[in-house]
Amino acid sequence: MPDDRLTLADLAARIGGDLRGDRSILIDDVTHDSRRAGPGFLFVAVPGRVVDGHRFVEDATRRGAAAALVQDWIPPVAIPQIRVPDTRRVLGVAASMVHGEPSRGLEIIGVTGTNGKTTVTVMLEAIARAAGRSFGRIGTLGVTVEGVDEVLSHTTPEGADLQRLFRRMVNSGVSTVAMEVSSHALALSRVEGTIFRVAAFTNLSQDHLDFHGDMEDYYRAKARLFDGRAAVHVIDVTTAAGQRLAGSATRPVVTVGRGPGHDVSINSPDPDLSRARFRCGIGGREVALKVRPGGLHNIHNAALAAACAHQVGIGFGPIRAGLAAMAGVRGRLDPVDMGQPFQVLVDYAHSPEAVESVVRTARAHSSGSVIVVVGGAGDRDATKRPLLGAAAARADLAVITSDNPRSEDPASLVEQVVAGTRDGRARVLAEVDRHVAIRLAIDHASPGDVVLILGKGHETYQDFGARVVPFDDREVAASWLAVRSG
Repeated sequence: MPDDRLTLADLAARIGGDLRGDRSILIDDVTHDSRRAGPGFLFVAVPGRVVDGHRFVEDATRRGAAAALVQDWIPPVAIPQIRVPDTRRVLGVAASMVHGEPSRGLEIIGVTGTNGKTTVTVMLEAIARAAGRSFGRIGTLGVTVEGVDEVLSHTTPEGADLQRLFRRMVNSGVSTVAMEVSSHALALSRVEGTIFRVAAFTNLSQDHLDFHGDMEDYYRAKARLFDGRAAVHVIDVTTAAGQRLAGSATRPVVTVGRGPGHDVSINSPDPDLSRARFRCGIGGREVALKVRPGGLHNIHNAALAAACAHQVGIGFGPIRAGLAAMAGVRGRLDPVDMGQPFQVLVDYAHSPEAVESVVRTARAHSSGSVIVVVGGAGDRDATKRPLLGAAAARADLAVITSDNPRSEDPASLVEQVVAGTRDGRARVLAEVDRHVAIRLAIDHASPGDVVLILGKGHETYQDFGARVVPFDDREVAASWLAVRSG
């Protein structure tokens, strides 16, 4: 039986690298983590923001790595080396080649944007299953391969890990994949070597400026998904960023937006908090769709998911059935119902625009007051903290608390968010302890009110930097509601 593994010489030629050492060595796998290196592995030395991977070539060698991919020759090392100008950009490409270019055997839908990526991919999973397709999902909630879930350390895995995952999906019989593509992943070249059938864009609002520096750099990072690596671009053009992206596209564009004049139109939206309804104009037809979770933003997510599904050949029946069958998305307008006479909803909204959108939806569909719990995350974009406060202050009562403080002082984070609430309508309470903050919000609720617990969504921990403790907003809220009812 012929050996279809790449030789080091073949790999060097295909990635345009210079080779020193044994050209006949066969490569089985690729890693950028020397601790995972072993026989048959190509170790890729990636310069990081803190640590340079070239320092670990000798460690990879001791662990049995077959060869190293470097930007600078490392003398003296006992294993062959391939030198390229940028190892980070080549990491995913080399891994794709070693694994037989697995993305060619998959219909991959890449979803990027500030908000909605997770919801769109979960919606696509429901639609694909209704269509009888074998499906894989990659993103914030982890990896799902044919219904089996695994945890991920990044929303979008590093290039070598991603290509290994694609190979596993192909070997498992998966045909369609929906994956979240974060701005960090695009800026750090994690999806190089991946061929997308569809690139989809949700929206753009302020987030991650601790990494990107400014909104233009953030936009350019997102736009890299639309630089020709996908066959078709599905773009929500509600935001100025979406319109700009659609106007600069070099591949066929499917526009999504409210009302006529779009390829996929959102008509007669009814964005109730528990389940949203709308009529979707798509493929020359208008289809009535229902989806959970509710909210106008999730109507947009559903329309985008429907447009993506349509582009990979899924019909109207499975689109309608898949969305209607969804029980919801974990941590996205996720109800906590212990029989109380008011609604409690947990949501991942952690950007100013997302918080404002959720508060607006709650106000439109509540007979009482809107109460919001929100906090600023430590070691992240500090400029958005007062903007979060301003968005929260659109509620009737805003309880400002901690999110994931990480290495920062939680009390200082609370003060920075509170500073943005001063011109708002809300009564403001400051409580650093998130447990107590959630209890305060619930204790202030009356029949007909809506309590929104925002920022952490699906997360089951709270990060204090030196320690990470179990914390689930849903469980904290449910426990306190049970105490009150008892």
